[in-house]
Amino acid sequence: MAGGHGTAGRASWSTLSSLFGYTAAVMELGDLKLTLVQDGGFLLDGGAMFGVVPKPLWEKRMPADELNRISMVTNCLLVERGNELLLIDTGLGDKNDAKFRKIFGLEEGALRLPEAIIAAGYELGDVTHVLLSHLHFDHSGWNAREQGGKLVPTFPKARYWLQQGEVEHARNPNERDRASYDPRNWEPLFEAGVVELFGEEAQPVEGVRAVRAPGHNRDMCIVLLDGGSGSRNQGIFLADLVPTAAHVPYPWIMGYDLYPLETLANKKLWLPRAAQEGWLCIFEHDPDLPWGRLKETKPGRLEASPLS
Repeated sequence: MAGGHGTAGRASWSTLSSLFGYTAAVMELGDLKLTLVQDGGFLLDGGAMFGVVPKPLWEKRMPADELNRISMVTNCLLVERGNELLLIDTGLGDKNDAKFRKIFGLEEGALRLPEAIIAAGYELGDVTHVLLSHLHFDHSGWNAREQGGKLVPTFPKARYWLQQGEVEHARNPNERDRASYDPRNWEPLFEAGVVELFGEEAQPVEGVRAVRAPGHNRDMCIVLLDGGSGSRNQGIFLADLVPTAAHVPYPWIMGYDLYPLETLANKKLWLPRAAQEGWLCIFEHDPDLPWGRLKETKPGRLEASPLS
């Protein structure tokens, strides 16, 4: 495992150049060392991504292609504390066929998550915990990979933390969200006996706490980060509650969300606190602003700003 964790009381960020010509974004959040690792880009329908927001508004923030698709990425997060290395979400994976890759415009030739982790100075066996915000295909794809003709956990020494209600729904989805789930991304974990199920909350590592935040689906979780020594060493991995910085305004909610009013309630719960206390915010699908801080530009109006 790459050595050294953050310095208490100080939040700083830098870039780390390594193998493959890859540059990883690294930040010390108190006692936590954070490293952004991607699994490449993909495309999703802009109208679906912004729900009731008119296209002339959202296209100013995220331009669409000729098929009305906008560019997305998979910003996963490595969190190192002492001898523990936790990975939040696992991207798209490599189990998708040609039709899937065409529909979702998967970035050809992109550095994939395992390579990005190695390029950042770690080995796959260094990961001690994998924490899933939920089990949609773009968040859980590298949970397992093929090896010796069978699917096995990608991170051989890790315990995988899954929200129990999300597992139950993933195994019995409805017609509206069935296409979002692929059993190959979680059933091999149960077969290997590496799953830790949890309910409302879980803390796999000190300072890393998953909290259920329904809206996108019934049991999606956000992840709170606490590096100690003051609010500037706090952070929030927003998953699909706020997938990009463009989704910070309260009514900018995805059409994909099963419970949009619960999304709205959770945004109103967490975003003002993040702004007031200066938390680091991680936007899992934003290609241009993967992390930043929120500021109030006028009463009730929040925006994301990049780190200085």
